[in-house]
Amino acid sequence: MKTSEPIIAVFAGGTSPEREVSLGSGAACATALARSFPTQLFQIDDESLPTGLDPVRHVVFSTLHGTFGEDGAMQRLLDAAGVTYAGCDALSSALTMDKTLTKQAAAARGVKGARAIVFAASQKPSPDQVTAELGTEVVLKPNDQGSSVGLRMILTRAELIDGLASATSGNWLIEQRIVGRELSVGVIGGRAMGIVEIRPKSGIYDYTSKYTKGLTEYFAPAPLDENTTREVQLAAEAAFAACGCRDYARVDFILSERDGLFLLEINTLPGMKETSLLPMSARCAGLDFSALVRELVTPALGRFRAAGHLLNA
Repeated sequence: MKTSEPIIAVFAGGTSPEREVSLGSGAACATALARSFPTQLFQIDDESLPTGLDPVRHVVFSTLHGTFGEDGAMQRLLDAAGVTYAGCDALSSALTMDKTLTKQAAAARGVKGARAIVFAASQKPSPDQVTAELGTEVVLKPNDQGSSVGLRMILTRAELIDGLASATSGNWLIEQRIVGRELSVGVIGGRAMGIVEIRPKSGIYDYTSKYTKGLTEYFAPAPLDENTTREVQLAAEAAFAACGCRDYARVDFILSERDGLFLLEINTLPGMKETSLLPMSARCAGLDFSALVRELVTPALGRFRAAGHLLNA
């Protein structure tokens, strides 16, 4: 019998502080995917699989960001239900959600990160300890959130004391501040796309700069020489491989003129509006938004068909 096409189930929403970002990503991706595939948009409102999801009919393309999106929790539910999905598996999703584990894995492949202190809110380091280990200028951020949620740039002791006091729950990271150019690279199928340079007008690429129109300039491709471009792309591919990533991700760096390249984090389910960083990176490599989402879902469709789903539909 003729094989039927699977339905692409686009997940959007979720329960994290990045819910609104995800709703925008999901709407954009569902519209683009519908140009090539039968597509159904599912709004996720709690930490469970949506009603109507069928492992023999659906392939999931998730745009859930943050906790219960990128941290492996949703992926574990999909695995347990036998549902095929695009993107990183549960193990690599959980690893890359933890910025400290990500940097440790990447360091083993020669990709360095900034010196840092990781701590639980209930066991904070003293200001003196932070200053002694990392210096006066540091960056405070959650160890396991995305979209620059909770990020603080700290330049004085008073700001450090206030920042530590604000960390009331969860796990946190204080990094030595690296002054340099912020770069982002999409990696698809293990291959780095174009490099995007991010220049926030405030000097800090926090949640406000990221999501308020006009507060940040983007250069795609980044104005880098050929050798530096290749160095950044190779580092992105190495970090992707080191963390066991699958299908696609976005890798972020700081490039210091004095000290070289530093890994910031890997985003396994990055923002996916047409104006988001991964689509910008892909456009540098000749992929428009519709072509990009087709490319991102293609490996999952291969896994779906290899499992024999819909062969007799």
